[in-house]
Amino acid sequence: MVEGDDRRQERVAEMVLRELSQLLLRDLKDPRLRGVTLTRVRMSDDLRHARIFFSHFQGHQVATESVKGFRSASGFIRRQIGRVLQLRYTPELDFEFDAGIENAARVDELLRADRPKHSG
Repeated sequence: MVEGDDRRQERVAEMVLRELSQLLLRDLKDPRLRGVTLTRVRMSDDLRHARIFFSHFQGHQVATESVKGFRSASGFIRRQIGRVLQLRYTPELDFEFDAGIENAARVDELLRADRPKHSG
């Protein structure tokens, strides 16, 4: 792969993330998507597939319902992204829970619990 291709994937991923963030704020009213935060988008080499990662303030226990909400709205989301980005092919969208934030919070919690208390 050529470096320019990498940069194009990054630019398209950023545009998809920006547009989907706006759709979440403006247009997507599905209650299953409340509390969702988009974390990143990864594009396939040919830009035909986008994997969209998200977190949720309630953690992984609501991830399945959030994915169902995204899938329910995916036709609308794809149309809007296709209209705005004007790519040759509008990417297929896959939604995946990003446990990174939740894992980091858990590690932080464990480290705090293990830290000796200072008296003074």
